[in-house]
Amino acid sequence: MGIKVDIKRKLGEFSLDIHFQTESKRIGILGASGCGKSMTLKSIAGIETPDFGMIQMDDKVLFDSANKVDLKPQKRNVGYLFQNYALFPTMTVAKNIAAGLKGSKEEKQKKVQEMIEKFELTGLADRLPGQLSGGQQQRVALARIMAYEPDVILLDEPFSALDVFLKDRLQQELIEMLKDYEGTVIMVSHSRDEIYRFSEELLIMDQGKPVIYGETKEIFAKPVYKEAAKLTGCKNFSRIKRVDVHTAEILDWGITLHTNQEIDEQATWFGYRAHDFVPVWGKRKENCLKINVESEAALPFERNYYLYPEGEENQNKQTICWFLQREKLEKIGEKGMPDYLELTEEGMMFLRG
Repeated sequence: MGIKVDIKRKLGEFSLDIHFQTESKRIGILGASGCGKSMTLKSIAGIETPDFGMIQMDDKVLFDSANKVDLKPQKRNVGYLFQNYALFPTMTVAKNIAAGLKGSKEEKQKKVQEMIEKFELTGLADRLPGQLSGGQQQRVALARIMAYEPDVILLDEPFSALDVFLKDRLQQELIEMLKDYEGTVIMVSHSRDEIYRFSEELLIMDQGKPVIYGETKEIFAKPVYKEAAKLTGCKNFSRIKRVDVHTAEILDWGITLHTNQEIDEQATWFGYRAHDFVPVWGKRKENCLKINVESEAALPFERNYYLYPEGEENQNKQTICWFLQREKLEKIGEKGMPDYLELTEEGMMFLRG
């Protein structure tokens, strides 16, 4: 059965209307700030109450407006890792971990010791949260959740406050720590890299509604919708005119593309990722864009070129981004700037608005 969420909630001008069902154990929710990601998690945890709908975890109904079921947060057996970890500042590491535990003193102590070892917190049991690093605080917060063996763990932007180096290391640590956890984990983030690394299935949200749900790698490869492509990192978009099943005019770039794939009849946009262009020297091939550099930016590991679209009538329209990673820059150094950029069939995205 897995998890089923089908809820509505109105809060002032904002409306949440979210529905998804999955048996996956690692779920990512991706969306811009303010799109309702955290509200979705808080509704699952019982911190927020939806106006209508149903939330079910395996055979256990957590919320059902029709039958007036609304389990209290402590009855849901859900672990919630907040952005700031929400540790009790005046309690030691050991006491923080023991906070949600039931049972005799001996049973609690045994469990706390087990968690301290599992999460590599040995020697820190008597410290206060303020005396710990960000990574140690995260481990304590996760140890506290895991101690009472929840059915589901909710991770709400767990790395948002950390610098890039620490973030990268803690993401890896978190994946390792959750490896032998049998329950469901739902992670909310606005970072596509975090979500890609962590989740098997992905829900993309926009303004309180689902855009697309499915296998994470599949959505990154074929996002179907413009908003999904944007949230998975696509930088280049153009309006299109679909000429026939294998031909489309890329209106804002001044080129026409011929494809082997069938172009979706409902597509109104074209998307192409900045790293996917293939440089071409010499004669123009099919599905190429003339190089016309407007500006460039040198970054530590790549160079970003910003190109004009083709045709004078397009000069005032949007810029096209071409990002070249360091290993490919050597070829440009040897051969000079290419004459054209080829758009590969695999990279083409015909998108619905």
